[in-house]
Amino acid sequence: MINLLTKMFIKNKEDIKNDKVRSAYGTLASIFGIVSNLVVSTMKLIVGFITNTISIVADGFNNLSDSLSCFVSLFGFKMSQKKADKEHPYGHQRIEYIASFIVSVIIVVLGVQLIGSSIEKIRFKEEVTDKFVLNVVILSIAIIIKLYQSYFNYKIGRKINSLALIATAADSRNDVIATSAVLVGLIISHFSGYNLDGYIGLLVGLLICYSGFKLVFESASPLIGEAPNLELIQDLKNTILESELIIGVHNLQIHSYGPSINFASCDVEVDSNLDLITVHEEIDNIESICRQRYQIKLTMHVDPVLVGDKNTQEYKDFILSLLNQTFNFKCMVLDFRVGMKSSGTKINFNLVVPYDIKLSDEEIVNILKEKVMEKDSKIELLVYIDHNYTDSIEL
Repeated sequence: MINLLTKMFIKNKEDIKNDKVRSAYGTLASIFGIVSNLVVSTMKLIVGFITNTISIVADGFNNLSDSLSCFVSLFGFKMSQKKADKEHPYGHQRIEYIASFIVSVIIVVLGVQLIGSSIEKIRFKEEVTDKFVLNVVILSIAIIIKLYQSYFNYKIGRKINSLALIATAADSRNDVIATSAVLVGLIISHFSGYNLDGYIGLLVGLLICYSGFKLVFESASPLIGEAPNLELIQDLKNTILESELIIGVHNLQIHSYGPSINFASCDVEVDSNLDLITVHEEIDNIESICRQRYQIKLTMHVDPVLVGDKNTQEYKDFILSLLNQTFNFKCMVLDFRVGMKSSGTKINFNLVVPYDIKLSDEEIVNILKEKVMEKDSKIELLVYIDHNYTDSIEL
């Protein structure tokens, strides 16, 4: 059915990196969710009121709120495709993350409501319904529809990398659990005479709240600023190093402003003896390749390196040895440069340190300067402390 619907309503459906195609997928999933949730909630509410079964009525309102979630997702997809403007020069795709966050909060609220209603059912015993067959049939149909709805949203969410749709799929899966709990409770009540709806509903409510809180944190993570995908980092590095002029690459940073809006920057090392125009042309070429392959706007900073300079290597070995003797954490020395002055030697470099150390940046610099002064008072040290934004620290 997914292939049929996408073929009918989405042009160039395989071009998921295209913003319009991606928006079309999101719109299709949202409309499917609105329609299917309205069908399920209408069935449950009608039967629930007819049979005077409170648990089914509550479950029906739960599904009705899912339609609201789909409206929120649809709004998020539409708003995220707005073109960049003066107030939002990086586009509006992060609205999709906000929509996902709202859906996650709705899941938590529904879980809390289910816990409250379940406690009420435990406190005040309800009579066992005498419309058993009708209730079982309706709940079974609802479970089948919600299972497919969860599958539908998950498949499309994964295809277009949409947290909003993946969150909606999880919500649909939780609805299956909730409806199944109601169904089990009705079956047990019918054959045993004991109403266990409240106890089962309480357990389900706790599970839904757990899932909701988990999704809240997952949705908030890209808004706060999470670490980039390691596979993408390695692909970018490999692409940059395909150039014969590039000796090394470091300080790679990726900034995401939405699923398909990414900016990146990095430092690359080149032979200082190369012609500046030649280097500039090669940098432009690499940036263009990365834009085409990964849809990332890459900006590269050039670090000139004295290739094969023994003096520079000796000073670098000296600093690395000092770092290993002084600190008990791993770090990286980057952009290492040595300059000779009349008063002595000037050493510049970036020191990349882990996030979880107790020393402040200033304390690290001061300790290192003291150690260098003890060894050679004529060395002027200029150190820039940085943190690793991508992969693990390695010496």
